[in-house]
Amino acid sequence: MDEIVKHINDTNASYRNINAGDAKNTDLFLDNEQYDLFKDSGEQITVRFNKENLTKAILFIASILPRKYDNSAIHKQIPFSEAFVYDQLAFLDGFFTVDGVKVESRTQIWTARKDVLKKNGEVDNRFYFNGLLEDVSYTSFSGIVKNAKFTIRNYLAGSYSDLHIKKSENGIFDVWITNALEPYNDGKEKGLEIIDTDSKTQPLQQIYYGAPGTGKSHEINKLIEGEEVIRTTFHPDSDYSTFVGCYKPHMEKMDMTTVIGETLKVVKDVTGQPKTENRIVYKYSCQAFLQAYIAAWQHPDKAQYLVIEEINRGNCAQIFGDIFQLLDRNDEGYSAYPIKTDADAEDELRTLFSKEWNLTEEKAKGIDDLYKKHYPEGITKSIKDGSILLLPSNLHIWATMNTSDQSLFPIDSAFKRRWDWKYVKIAEGRDSETKELLNWVVMFDYEEDDKPYTFECSWWQFILAINEKIATATSSDDKKLGYFFCKPKTQGSKDIDAERFVGKVVFYLWNDVFKDEDNAIFKVVEGKGDPSFDTFYTEDGEGKTIVDTKALRAFMHNVFGEHSNLYTETAKESTDTAVTE
Repeated sequence: MDEIVKHINDTNASYRNINAGDAKNTDLFLDNEQYDLFKDSGEQITVRFNKENLTKAILFIASILPRKYDNSAIHKQIPFSEAFVYDQLAFLDGFFTVDGVKVESRTQIWTARKDVLKKNGEVDNRFYFNGLLEDVSYTSFSGIVKNAKFTIRNYLAGSYSDLHIKKSENGIFDVWITNALEPYNDGKEKGLEIIDTDSKTQPLQQIYYGAPGTGKSHEINKLIEGEEVIRTTFHPDSDYSTFVGCYKPHMEKMDMTTVIGETLKVVKDVTGQPKTENRIVYKYSCQAFLQAYIAAWQHPDKAQYLVIEEINRGNCAQIFGDIFQLLDRNDEGYSAYPIKTDADAEDELRTLFSKEWNLTEEKAKGIDDLYKKHYPEGITKSIKDGSILLLPSNLHIWATMNTSDQSLFPIDSAFKRRWDWKYVKIAEGRDSETKELLNWVVMFDYEEDDKPYTFECSWWQFILAINEKIATATSSDDKKLGYFFCKPKTQGSKDIDAERFVGKVVFYLWNDVFKDEDNAIFKVVEGKGDPSFDTFYTEDGEGKTIVDTKALRAFMHNVFGEHSNLYTETAKESTDTAVTE
């Protein structure tokens, strides 16, 4: 015997939630006759798991939810949800990460128990394993770092799964799971509503960060295409009122009035109709946060995205204010700590929610149950009347951050830990539809000895070359260029011209990167002393300021080297390459 196959039923190993704790029912019982495979291996065996296999097993379990499962002897129902899938895959990713390195297989030590002496002196003649638990850290769907217990029991669906254990040549026991291709009705789904969702299994709060021009906003746009989106951009003058809401003056057409004696009367024209005039009145104006918040609660079955561009260009502590507390989400995706709404916003929310409120009684009850300890009368009533603010599970808050701007308003650790962070690396640009390389080029004409030439280089090769110099000068990746930092002027074109290149790229390098560093690459005119940015511009015959392409050519030589094979300089009257190597 070199392999056993054990069909799992609900009496020996039904599915167990990852947060079930250290209950004794994490032991794994097999049939006594299957002991023969292990009897010569001692009291401890080494088992090996495969990530792909366990991923398939947990996705199978997700496919048959809702069902009853064993959560340390507390039987409850769990519906299918994006949070369930995300947490399970994040948990697996944590288990298959060793010293920061992702691996495809993991080993674990199990203790094999047979004929164990019980406290009452009797012999337990069953055959089972224990020592199945292992601590795993992962970031949940709500963006909270959690610790939970791994056990093979997490991946066994009672009456659906077969557990395979096979001894390899080196003595390690490979463990994997197979599941029924088509789950049958075991009665557990009777009367339960399967809750499905098309929402992406993405974090509720995440910040896309990286060098300028890496395509952070573009990546977000691709992921939320077709979804409900509200966008805003943070800047140094942003504050709570411009993000959440405040009273603002509005112009309204109103009846003209006058005071006659002590009576206020409406002024009428010769036809007897009231005269009107424009007056400034103050009304509460909901800004990006409340707009997204209201839309999310009014349409609870639809994902709502609030996208914040350049989040670190504003003072986040000042902008978020007390709604900072709402960013802590619970396992169901709702704010763990509701807050009291300020009086002005409360009136506006009450008015808007009285006009439209689509939360079903069933869903409202589920939310109320989450908070019944502190809100016994039901928290959704307080949300609807505007007195309580609580982020719903369908509200996603995503943001972008240029690492080159980290010095503007540093984000503190308390704020950071409430977000998932997704790094967008510098990579060669591809067409979003065809996935083909864009192959943009920097191209401009110049004259040498009264002869016209064309300079041409790959934009990607320039990025690689200049980023190497940036890293050397600054010892940092923060100031590097991404592929989309500079684009061709017209859509469909591949050429980045001199005017666009100098105005965007050279100016950025001069002003933001090499300003306080070695700026030798800007020395483009011999014998003119220290480099100066205005040497990149000259005047044409009509006094118009234009790019000095000879200076730009010298700059490119400084970046690539004077005789590099990464660019070409071609005489315009022929196809001969003047400088190649």
